[in-house]
Amino acid sequence: MSSSSLAQFGIIASNDPSAIESTCRDYGLSRAEFKQLHERCVAAKSSAYCPYSKFRVGASVISDDGPYFDGGNIENASYPVGTCAERVALSKAVSEGHRKIKAVAVATDISPPASPCGMCRQFIREFCDLKSPIIMFDKNDNYVVLRLEEILPMSFGPEALPPPGSLKS
Repeated sequence: MSSSSLAQFGIIASNDPSAIESTCRDYGLSRAEFKQLHERCVAAKSSAYCPYSKFRVGASVISDDGPYFDGGNIENASYPVGTCAERVALSKAVSEGHRKIKAVAVATDISPPASPCGMCRQFIREFCDLKSPIIMFDKNDNYVVLRLEEILPMSFGPEALPPPGSLKS
C-alpha cells in the first residue's frame, strides 16, 4: 500500500520519522518508548500459542513507572477460554504490582492493523486512563494509534461503581 492509501485509513507508515515524532508528541511518549513498544509487541508474537486459529498476536504495555510487560495470545481446545495477548501483558503488569498503564501496543500478522477485542478493551479500561494510546501495528509495521476513549466510547470504569458499603443489601 502506498503512503497515501495508508493515510485514508488512518494508518501511519512506520518508516516515516516525522509521523512517528508527531505520534510521540500527540500521545505523550518518548521516541524510545514508542520504539520499545513496537519492537516488544512484534517480538511477543513469537510467544503466541495459537494452534487452532493460527492468528498470532503480540502485545506490550508500559507502566506509568517505566517497566514494560509483554504477552502473546494463548489458545486452548475450548476456544472461548483462550486469553488475548493484551490481557496476558496487562495481567503480568498487574501481578507485578503495576496498576497504572501508560500505553498499550499490539501487533498482528495481518494488514490493516487489528484492534483489541471488546473484552480486551474493557480489561484495558481498568488499568489505563481514557486518554491512553492504543497502538496497533500490522504485518508491515505500519500502525494506527487511537486513544482508549476512541475505541471504547461511553466506557464503564472503576469510578462508576458506588463506594464499598454504600449499597443496601
